[in-house]
Amino acid sequence: MKSKSQFVCQQCGAGYAKWMGQCSSCGAWNSLVEQVVQSESEKKSALSKGQASGKKLNYVKIATIVPSDAKARLATEFNDLNTVLGGGILMGSVCLLAGQPGMGKSTLLMQICATVAAGGHDVLYVSGEESAGQVKLRAVRLGAESERLSFAASTSANDIAKTIETGEFDLVIVDSIQTLMMDEISSAPGTVSQVTNCGNLIIRAAKSTDTAVVIVGHVTKDGTLAGPKVLEHLVDVVLNFEGDRYGGFKTLRAVKNRFGSTNEVAIFEMGEKGLSEVVNPSAALLAERTNTDGSIILATLEGNRPILVEIQALCTQSNFGYPKRTASGFDINRLNLLIAVLERRTKLRLSDKDIFINVVGGMKLNDSAADLAICMAIASAVAGRKLSDEYVVFGEVGLGGEIRSAFRADQRIAEAKKLGFSHAIGPATIHDKFVIPVKDLRNTLIKYVK
Repeated sequence: MKSKSQFVCQQCGAGYAKWMGQCSSCGAWNSLVEQVVQSESEKKSALSKGQASGKKLNYVKIATIVPSDAKARLATEFNDLNTVLGGGILMGSVCLLAGQPGMGKSTLLMQICATVAAGGHDVLYVSGEESAGQVKLRAVRLGAESERLSFAASTSANDIAKTIETGEFDLVIVDSIQTLMMDEISSAPGTVSQVTNCGNLIIRAAKSTDTAVVIVGHVTKDGTLAGPKVLEHLVDVVLNFEGDRYGGFKTLRAVKNRFGSTNEVAIFEMGEKGLSEVVNPSAALLAERTNTDGSIILATLEGNRPILVEIQALCTQSNFGYPKRTASGFDINRLNLLIAVLERRTKLRLSDKDIFINVVGGMKLNDSAADLAICMAIASAVAGRKLSDEYVVFGEVGLGGEIRSAFRADQRIAEAKKLGFSHAIGPATIHDKFVIPVKDLRNTLIKYVK
């Protein structure tokens, strides 16, 4: 027998028998969420008795608790992924993996399953999207066949939680949370109520048996994790798998991690045998570079890892009244701001130019120290001049045209030295003989873009 349910407004708490787009009580839109309602007999009329219905907690002295980090971790074949996770997959932890379709999430998880199973652990791969035959083909291609790796096709969160509670498996993969549903809730899979309650059910089962669980989550069209935000709060680790699904590098970073740093990043590339770690991404990104106008080498950071990446700029005469600005791998709003600074502080005329920016290798920059490299690439493309092969560039550009300091400059410098560069053009606040100090944008362009 299914439990009764009602739709409750998450803003004011008003209840309704059926779903509506707008709460008639407070006026909030799309705030009604289906919730299971307990009967009066189930509530045991604790409030009418004037006493709490719970029981005394079983507490322990904090000095006797074994820390989570002291528990065993399941190591993967990827050293960088282990670092992102804080040393491996912790037993009893719940990890949420999100990424665009076709990015390689299922491939990565199958490779993780193969490594963990080869280490003598029992692994269960549960899929609500693919059949056993489809998963078998992937396992054969990746060499992931193992007696310790099992497969189940199910969309029932109740069945999956019951299986986890048996304690037969050390690692369980759930692909994906948006396809699951609970028997007690009548709404469709992927809705807020289903995702929240299914996630809660699986997490409780994982914690009770000390089973490591990895849940796959879908993303929206703007790249954010789909579903309720409460799901991210419930799990222990949230991983984002980003990059170009048609080629280039793919980055895996932790948005949330209760067992390690969120500053680490793992970089992969897809091959015939699945995903492989990129040992030296800087050398790979610069291997095919040709020094032309509009090409600048940027010393940037991906998490805590320094990387040298090529910034390309192309400027053409605009044929229309409104110039076009396009950026691949860089924030378009930040690009428009830097173009305004260039026009105002350096007297470059860009209002009649179409400007195109590309970060080579499919990388996506969130580093403020990329400003100087972007500005120098645009100036180089407009003037038809190029920067010497000896230099790498980094530094933040202020609205006054000043060059500001960069985070972890020592790591950027060390990476540039390792790849054989002679000098770095950077902020004057850095006291290192390797760095050519610059204070303002205009003098920098006049002196070095020749």
